[in-house]
Amino acid sequence: MALFVSAIGQGLIWATLGIGLYLSFRILDFPDMTVEGTFPLGAATAVTLISNGWQPLVATGIAMLVGSIAGLVTGLLYTKGQVPILLAGILTMTAVYSINLRIMGQANRSLLQEQTVFSAPLLAGLPKNFPVVIVGIGVMVLVIGLTTWFLKTELGQAFIATGDNANMARSMGINTDRMTILGLMLSNALIALGGALVAQNNGFADVNMGIGTIVVALASIIIGEVAFSEQMTLTNRLITVAIGSIMYRFVLVLVLLVGFNADDLKLVSAIILGLALMLPKLGHHLHFKAQRQED
Repeated sequence: MALFVSAIGQGLIWATLGIGLYLSFRILDFPDMTVEGTFPLGAATAVTLISNGWQPLVATGIAMLVGSIAGLVTGLLYTKGQVPILLAGILTMTAVYSINLRIMGQANRSLLQEQTVFSAPLLAGLPKNFPVVIVGIGVMVLVIGLTTWFLKTELGQAFIATGDNANMARSMGINTDRMTILGLMLSNALIALGGALVAQNNGFADVNMGIGTIVVALASIIIGEVAFSEQMTLTNRLITVAIGSIMYRFVLVLVLLVGFNADDLKLVSAIILGLALMLPKLGHHLHFKAQRQED
């Protein structure tokens, strides 16, 4: 039971990463590789500040701000520097690795005996792993609510239009470069938030903790879309990302229970994502084949 409660909590705090990538990958149509640098950047910033006596909520907020700066750099490289999309993200991700080392002063840093958002007085006395679930639900309600509100504003609609058709958006007077930069800043702020929360839950930050995070985020998005393939509102789509993140964590728990080694989780993650990407096309192919046989 404790293992499944832990999976729910982990799924909720990792879902911020999925929603962040959803903004850039699905809405803005920008395959942003900055993710694998921004995630540990948020973790390194939050852990270092908390270790130096900062209040956990303030440290988490600053981690989001620092993450948005990483998104700003990628956006400027792409829009002003005319650097190709993938290369712009890779350049920022590479640079952030050294910045993370500078922030922490070492390859990893512990939060042993330090207060975190999960050890707040209001959460004291709850059973093991329940504080993570409570905080995760609160974060999801806040993130999904604010993201939905933003995307319904005039600025948010301009952001969506830029992702749908940049040429049409420009013809309507929308500054697509600014929308791209804004989208990347918001996306990476949420990704850094995920890094800060995961680090506080794990009790440490490591410069290499971002490796493979883009696969985890994509798995949350794709699994949610596959599980709920019907036409949905924007709010519901964001909720499915959170549900997809939880489902992904349950799959990992089952994989471990079956007897796989924890070292194989990256491989399993890649396989899960590959299958999730293939299932819709396979289903469509089988449906088309069945129709042809009926005819």
